[in-house]
Amino acid sequence: MKKCSLLFAFIPCVAFGADDCATVRNVPDTTLTLQQVVNFGLCRNPQTAAAYASYRSAHFSKNAQYANYLPKIDAHASAGRNHRVHDDWDYSGSLSASYLIFDFGKRSSDFATTLATYRAAGFDYDETVQNYVYSVIGAYYELLNANANVEAAESALKVAKTAKDTADKKFKAGAVAKADVYKADTTLASAELKLERAKNNREISKGTLLTKLSFPANQEITIADMPSSFGSDAESEDIDKLIEIARKKRPDLLKATANKDAAWNRRNSAFLKNLPSISATASVDMHAKSVGGLFEHMSERAGGSVGISVSMPIFAGFANTYNARAAVANYDAAVESERSVRNNAMMDVFTAHQNYKTAKTVLEQTNSLLKSAIENERVTSGMYKVGRSTMLDWQQAQSDLIDARNQNNAAKYDLYVKRAAVALAIGDIQSGLDGEIDVK
Repeated sequence: MKKCSLLFAFIPCVAFGADDCATVRNVPDTTLTLQQVVNFGLCRNPQTAAAYASYRSAHFSKNAQYANYLPKIDAHASAGRNHRVHDDWDYSGSLSASYLIFDFGKRSSDFATTLATYRAAGFDYDETVQNYVYSVIGAYYELLNANANVEAAESALKVAKTAKDTADKKFKAGAVAKADVYKADTTLASAELKLERAKNNREISKGTLLTKLSFPANQEITIADMPSSFGSDAESEDIDKLIEIARKKRPDLLKATANKDAAWNRRNSAFLKNLPSISATASVDMHAKSVGGLFEHMSERAGGSVGISVSMPIFAGFANTYNARAAVANYDAAVESERSVRNNAMMDVFTAHQNYKTAKTVLEQTNSLLKSAIENERVTSGMYKVGRSTMLDWQQAQSDLIDARNQNNAAKYDLYVKRAAVALAIGDIQSGLDGEIDVK
């Protein structure tokens, strides 16, 4: 895909054959990594394709401004017949050229405006791509979380079946009351229900990811899990360093700066319109007349001229004055807009930084909670089998274990999402894929 060849396209476009991925109708039946899923999505996503088309339009508009540095040449030709003397024809042709010599910098200011607009379009495309990549990352981890929850529900179902079998055996042996069997049946039915809900949530998460990749939601996709070792302090970046990276890389901030530069140059152009411009001109013309018929008894006359022309607006109904004032106001608005975007960007970095730190703490806490829940369920089940615990105690231990596993799964993948949010906040979403950016 062409859109992957820009300086903004930080995602490699080698996976799947970039020229063919847009026409693929079915998801590959292999296990896809996050990088491959993102590559696939960038190749097929209509939103990023539209942003790329806008960027290309700005590119061609910028190139059109080079014409102001070249001479302009016009040709004219005409032929006419005298309505009174039907046999007389008049022919004329001319060639004129002009070249702008000096305009007090208006031409340069117009080009600088277009160049800044072109840069802003590039950053807008970059921002669109990064936001899309972040949405794919979120959908990818959501599906991993849903897969993990299904596995946890299946494990809980096995434990519930074990509890049911144990209760049945103990009831037949006369060691427990019938109520224990009923409680085990209730726990088993609840586990089956939770498994169905987990499978339903997985299907929805899968459909969400497939839709982001522009595939039908009813297809199948297999994705790779992420490594469990993640979020160590050794990888960490300081918040001040993250903010500095955001100042240099965040596309919406760079776009706001480019828009401010464009407004500044428009303001200059509006003032310069009131100044004269000097051009060099040259022309060659020829006039011919035929008498007695077409191309008969031709008489010709040729001429030419070379000169310098000066033009200056004197009065345009105060339009230039008001346009200049409007340009100043637009520039002031662009300055304030840049300041607002900068403040929001710094707040985004700070918020993402804090959320990531919290997510790391939550993951550590859920790891401890899961270990305790696993041990509690193991001990409680053993005590029930020897008659030192009740079925109600075992049910509670199973419920606690299910909750702990789900919380741990959510915390694990939420940590990945929060890291990607930090990468998005600093304008370097590629680091959210590579794992190069982390925070204390």
